[in-house]
Amino acid sequence: MNFQQLLDGVEVLSRTGEAEICAVEYDSRRVRPGSLFVAIKGDTSDGNQYIDAAIANGAVAVVTETNFVPRSPIATAMVSQARRALARISANFYHRPAEKLAIAGITGTNGKSTTAYLLESILGAGGRKSALVGTIEYHIAGRVTPAPHTTPESLELNRIFAEAVGNGAKEAVMEVSSHALAQERVFGVPFDVAVFTNLTLDHLDYHRTVEEYFAAKQQLFEGCGTEPPRVAVLNIEDEYGAKLLKTSKRTGSQVVTYGIGRGDFKARDVEITQRGTRFRLVSPERDAAAVFSPLIGRVNVYNILAAAAAASARGVELETIVEGIAALTRVPGRFEVVDCGQPFTVVVDYAHTDDALRNLTALAREFVSQGRKDRVITLFGCGGDRDRAKRPLMGEAAGRGSNFVVLTSDNPRSEDPLRIINDALSGLQRTGTPYHMEPDRRKAMEAAIQQARPGDIVLLAGKGHEKVQVTQAGAAPFDDVEVARGILVSMGYDGEPISSPKAARSSP
Repeated sequence: MNFQQLLDGVEVLSRTGEAEICAVEYDSRRVRPGSLFVAIKGDTSDGNQYIDAAIANGAVAVVTETNFVPRSPIATAMVSQARRALARISANFYHRPAEKLAIAGITGTNGKSTTAYLLESILGAGGRKSALVGTIEYHIAGRVTPAPHTTPESLELNRIFAEAVGNGAKEAVMEVSSHALAQERVFGVPFDVAVFTNLTLDHLDYHRTVEEYFAAKQQLFEGCGTEPPRVAVLNIEDEYGAKLLKTSKRTGSQVVTYGIGRGDFKARDVEITQRGTRFRLVSPERDAAAVFSPLIGRVNVYNILAAAAAASARGVELETIVEGIAALTRVPGRFEVVDCGQPFTVVVDYAHTDDALRNLTALAREFVSQGRKDRVITLFGCGGDRDRAKRPLMGEAAGRGSNFVVLTSDNPRSEDPLRIINDALSGLQRTGTPYHMEPDRRKAMEAAIQQARPGDIVLLAGKGHEKVQVTQAGAAPFDDVEVARGILVSMGYDGEPISSPKAARSSP
């Protein structure tokens, strides 16, 4: 493909030269002879500083948004916005694969991964081949790869779409992070369905204010360099979902709402048991349908409703929706039970915001028996190099919902773990809940699990599906599920799994 063809649809301010292109890169280290290099300004580095390195590695064309002196025979284009240019160029290079897929994008603070997995399962139950792009991993025509980012850069995203199309996929399900929207990683992607789960405090280290955070999410419903989504699926019981309702009506999207108590899709007779969650699904097409999901908890009722509404928007029949919901047995790191036959429950969960911790501890509270002294023991930490304002809020949420808290490290990154712990401690101390501090996460997990008595539930919150812990020394292998299992085995619990959670019922 030649340089001119790749620039189709790009806002080019000036251009010199022509070249045949065999690859597109934005990282100079990956450039090989015949590549086009797009120089992007990032948060911590500027690709324009690596143009010479890219040329030395064999780049035959350069795209930049800064002044650059053309260097014959290197083809050059100056563009208005390099990230948008990368998105258009990537789509052109892979023959616009997103246009060949019906794409459902899911955004919100909590619930994106579970909703995405549920929707993928429903589509699969209907015999539809799809790709999944999300926080935990990417699924591409049966191939599973780890996810370095919730939403990859536009180049990788178009590569994934192209592979999916090449393997017969007609649908794609993807989590769309606020960072990706703000950084225009999904610019030019035509979303058929856009789903909003909820919005609570998170990522304010990047977005600075809740208003900026919401504005980033809102872009998905306004169109990312494309027409607005055909259908907007909104949690009407979230205040920001109600705001998006006005946005979506203004842009002309068909609006489908959901909520446990109200909405086009809602739940009746919610029952939470040790085996899963049951309720009656009320939809516009039918008064009620019996739903069972192996996923546990009231928060998952919202996720199921969101996925059901999105699937319905994609033309999936209600019977198939019910089948697909039941088929998803687990989502890695989301209320994942670690059972080695111990007489108490150990759960690993990704909860890493104050709202998620409130939901998690509320769910745990439902499982400890009423009128007895069974306890909720919560271990959590806060991420380093991230929004400090949410740390005391997380501490307070953990304390309010627990009988005992172990405060430890999550991914401290470049920060001092004790400084992070102290930030969260102020909120925790306001609750008066007994606590223990231990910056070493492995030792902290041992302390939490060893605290447990028969009937208790131990929540290991924050890292969920993650397989490494990031500290000042770098990334080291660390899997909460495997570490917890090892601790239980060392305590002598290596027998057959037993059912420890109790049944609970919730009225919508």
